[in-house]
Amino acid sequence: MTNNRTALITGASKGFGYSLAESLALKGWTLLINARNAKKLLDARNRLGRITKVIAVSGDVRDEIHLLQLVEALQTNQWRLDLVVNNASALGVSPLPPLLDHSIDDLHTIFHTNMIAPISLLQKIRSYLNPHATIINVSSDAGAEAYENWGPYGGSKAGLDHMTAILAKENPEYKFYSFDPGDMRTDMHQAAFPGQDISDRPLPEEHAVPALMELIKNELPSGRYTTSILKEQLQ
Repeated sequence: MTNNRTALITGASKGFGYSLAESLALKGWTLLINARNAKKLLDARNRLGRITKVIAVSGDVRDEIHLLQLVEALQTNQWRLDLVVNNASALGVSPLPPLLDHSIDDLHTIFHTNMIAPISLLQKIRSYLNPHATIINVSSDAGAEAYENWGPYGGSKAGLDHMTAILAKENPEYKFYSFDPGDMRTDMHQAAFPGQDISDRPLPEEHAVPALMELIKNELPSGRYTTSILKEQLQ
């Protein structure tokens, strides 16, 4: 199955990012994916490559050279993007400390990864966006609610939500979404609750990814959406 649509997904070697990449691949999307762990990204590329055409470039989204390597991949393959998903995120140290006990170096890592890198990537790839492209910045309920010990991560996601809303106003030719997938059974969520049993949380492919796929399909107005809101609106 082919549909000639292309997506760039960061943080796509596992968890939510990989599950989304797989769902798009099954719909015939061509993929450009990134992750920090080269071995896990290679494994993901090999699995996805059995379904669709996929290019994987490992690196940290905080690295400006790495972001330019993603641009180089688009240029070399003459690809243009219909979808960009800024999924790569940094939680911070585990267990999560109170905000006033958080190291400043770790704060820089979290805010750079979760807020600055998505904007830097979009600046570099905007000439490769197709008309009416969709940009999704993956958010969190921690960006909308004040949770103890979640200050840096929640603050960075709140900032990302606000910048996404501004981007939508400044670039009305594109769809800009903040998407809050909700609690999921992922490595990041486990790191937030070390030693706790999180088996009651749903896997990404159970609710969050299907909801996001519907958001992409239905082309709703730019804005902030959650898995639960989308399930209600699209029933």
